[in-house]
Amino acid sequence: MAFPALFSIVNPLGAALIFAQVTAGRSRAECVALARTVAFYSAMLMIASIWMGGTILSFFGITIDALRIAGGLVVAVRAWSLLQAPETEEARKQAQASQGGLSATRTNGMELAFFPLTMPFTVGPGTIAVAIALSSEGSTGVSTVMFYGILSAAALAVACIIWIAYAYAEQLMKLLGTTGTRIVSRLVALILLSIGVQILISGVQGVVMSMARNVVQLTH
Repeated sequence: MAFPALFSIVNPLGAALIFAQVTAGRSRAECVALARTVAFYSAMLMIASIWMGGTILSFFGITIDALRIAGGLVVAVRAWSLLQAPETEEARKQAQASQGGLSATRTNGMELAFFPLTMPFTVGPGTIAVAIALSSEGSTGVSTVMFYGILSAAALAVACIIWIAYAYAEQLMKLLGTTGTRIVSRLVALILLSIGVQILISGVQGVVMSMARNVVQLTH
């Protein structure tokens, strides 16, 4: 579930169209370099969330099940809003990427590579929550290192798609157009909603099982 979950929450195809708008006027070489940098930063953020998420949760005393419920709700609510009104989501992303109306063409694009183009435009709180929730699922049948390695590979694959989508954002915008983008956005939102519900169910199941074990222990 790692790759579709991360891909759906990031939605690189939809984000690429906004990336093309905020980098309009820049040379092809600058756009490609900026896309590569944003993809690199995105990969680092996702991988850091995967590997360090458990430590952060322990530090703040947050249980895994609580994170799953919260993360599932965040993802589901965001997916529902995107499913109902993709135009509103596009406007929000546009505002984030443009840094409050300041176009990337008015300054050095690399200065905007991490903020706001990577965080929160490409990899926002929802993506980080999903990455931590995925890492909290625990390894089954494989070693812990292999488990985290597989999750990291999924994050790298999503980062590669971000790189390609952003680098060819103008061509993608011409190919899909506004209508095509909204169709893709709604399909992605539906998948994202299902993933959010699945994460939420996992959290609720964990809480119920924990309560059941406590009751059994008390009765004995």
